[in-house]
Amino acid sequence: MDRRLDQAQRRIERIADAARQQLAIADDVRRRGLPARIVREVREAAREVGDLLRSGEWRMPEQELRRRVDHLLAHMNLNEFGVDAFGFSPNYVANVIPVVEAMHRLWFRAEVHDIERVPAFGRCLLIANHSGQLPFDGMVIGGSLLLERDPPRMVRGMVEKFAISLPVFGTFCMRCGQITGLPDNCRRLLADEEAVMVFPEGAHGIAKPFSQRYKLTRFGHGFMRLALETQTPIVPIAVVGAEEQIINAGNFELLARLLSTPSIPLPPLALLLGPLAMMPMPVKYRLYYGDPMLFEGDPNDDDAIIARKVAEVRGAIESMIARGLRERRGYFV
Repeated sequence: MDRRLDQAQRRIERIADAARQQLAIADDVRRRGLPARIVREVREAAREVGDLLRSGEWRMPEQELRRRVDHLLAHMNLNEFGVDAFGFSPNYVANVIPVVEAMHRLWFRAEVHDIERVPAFGRCLLIANHSGQLPFDGMVIGGSLLLERDPPRMVRGMVEKFAISLPVFGTFCMRCGQITGLPDNCRRLLADEEAVMVFPEGAHGIAKPFSQRYKLTRFGHGFMRLALETQTPIVPIAVVGAEEQIINAGNFELLARLLSTPSIPLPPLALLLGPLAMMPMPVKYRLYYGDPMLFEGDPNDDDAIIARKVAEVRGAIESMIARGLRERRGYFV
């Protein structure tokens, strides 16, 4: 009992230290006039959204939406009921697209660069940095390839087993094309010439604290071994903006273990707002797609050899993140 209490006390101390660090950062930026700048940015973003709403240009015409869904129906491996072996349904996605479109174009006002670098057909691995406490970055990447690319591509995201196992939400994920992140599942999709999205940072990337934003955590090697085994091109993707959508002061590790979840973030306003503290702020997303990278070698090589190849992909993503941070004017514009 004493040992458990000591462990709990140490966890609380770590969370308190993280919170103090976030407050120190906030005090520092406050002295530099951040609140006034944020107000200006939010006003500018609100004007942009207002113009889009008045013009109606943010919405895809119904016939264009139908054309894109028909393209998916014609180019996916579906059974006679319009569903694939993993439960994905293009017609179900058609009902979700308006919500994704509103989040993509109004809430996050996503700005997409070089999306044509994603192959129009054939298997590919989309490898991106992961952040933001909740996987809205995956939604924006998938939305960009459905809404911005022509012809559109359906992205099959590799997600945590925990998400798929949840009632209702798990079925929603499967109908929208998401699959449990197992190598065999990825291998089957690549064999079917599909586009698979992988976040090599995993839960460590999405749950990192605000002080570590845009600092990539360790990349797993599994995606590279699969790319070598299946001779699949890798398209690196950098996401800029998601790091600021939900500020995290730390992670509630004990509760996460009790609930068998990868992590439970602790936003600074959680005690005041409760679950609403996990609502993403309307930050502006920027997506950067890199040139496809094709690697050669033995998928069973030593970790040291695979790590050098992984480092090339990581370096490409870091370079695009640096570009995005240079080009953006603020968090909301």
